[in-house]
Amino acid sequence: MRILKSSFAVVERRAEHAVKFFYSHLFWHNPGIRALFPVSFEDMERQRDRLFAALTHVIAHLENESLLPYLRDLGRDHRKFLVGPEHYAAVGSSLLAALAEASAGAWTPQVEKAWSEAYQVMADAMTAGAGASEGPPWWDAEVVRHLQYGQDIGVLTLRPHAPLPHLPGQYVSVSSDRVPTTWRTYSIGNAPRADHTLDLHVSRIEQGRLSPALVRDVQPGETLRLGAAGGQLTFRRADRPVSLIAAGTGWAPIRAMLEDLAQHPPDQDVRLFVVARDAAHLYDRPLIDEYAAAFRWLGVTYITPAPGQHRNQATDRLATALSNRGLWPDQDVYLSGPPLFVDETSYLLEELGARPGRIFYDSAPAAGRGHGPGGRPLGFGEWFLNRPSPHWHNPSGRAPREY
Repeated sequence: MRILKSSFAVVERRAEHAVKFFYSHLFWHNPGIRALFPVSFEDMERQRDRLFAALTHVIAHLENESLLPYLRDLGRDHRKFLVGPEHYAAVGSSLLAALAEASAGAWTPQVEKAWSEAYQVMADAMTAGAGASEGPPWWDAEVVRHLQYGQDIGVLTLRPHAPLPHLPGQYVSVSSDRVPTTWRTYSIGNAPRADHTLDLHVSRIEQGRLSPALVRDVQPGETLRLGAAGGQLTFRRADRPVSLIAAGTGWAPIRAMLEDLAQHPPDQDVRLFVVARDAAHLYDRPLIDEYAAAFRWLGVTYITPAPGQHRNQATDRLATALSNRGLWPDQDVYLSGPPLFVDETSYLLEELGARPGRIFYDSAPAAGRGHGPGGRPLGFGEWFLNRPSPHWHNPSGRAPREY
């Protein structure tokens, strides 16, 4: 472990070169594998981001019991790409070549042996996760309803051709024939239903690959592909007060948990904070008001800027509201929204006294860039808090959330 960590510290300084070398080596020596990867330049950048984020996570959690479950889930998820044992061997060969290239003189026989053994452990865990999965590699799901809120938000109701097991708060990866080889992750916006239908809340990202098609183009009757449900933002029933904090379409998993709580009421009070760039974008407010009126255990606080004020005022108002909430060490907190919003809010909560082990959220790699051509800002849904353009070679803040 010491060798791996010190070696990776060398590679990190040349991360961009290492990852580009890896994919060049992989595709040159295994041209047939190229078809498994995205076609567009933007999606390949995102793929490089995910690769290095995964490596960073693995190295940071070598001695953590959460690592093997994470690798098994990763292997299960990769079934949708039809990954087989031969692909793991090819990736391992190219990964070692890239690490050696980036390490230069620091690459010794001892370092090579450590990485070879570590990669075999990773590949075995991912293969075991894939082999232990009872469901199909993906689920075909028919779009049965498509609701659009303004220009930027769509809620799609899907009926999988076979039941897709999931828990309230989890997400699925989604693909459409309208944008081949592209997969994006969206949270499921409902608790499990008797008819097995699912709601996906999608925010349109300008210059995005999949979200514009899902929000504006996909029609009832079309078929989407769904990966297995995943994520750790699931409700832990404990004898403690609960705070739910949602921003943008991060409302979807919180809504799913609320549906489940409506069917199985909690023993403690629940405070819901819903953050939006303005009142017009509280697209599910009728349902939230209905829940607040029906359940004595639920309190709701809406957070928006004052009329005419910049949308950033919402975060200032949220900070004030959270400060007034108090008693954070005694609470469980569930947090969902854009990555930067989640990072900053979780930091604020810890400053207010919340225990890190009781702040639950899922982290995901950033999707898309901060601005389109000509500096035009992206759609509001995932970027209303002015998230900066991501740098794929510095993914430490976007590594998978610890189990």
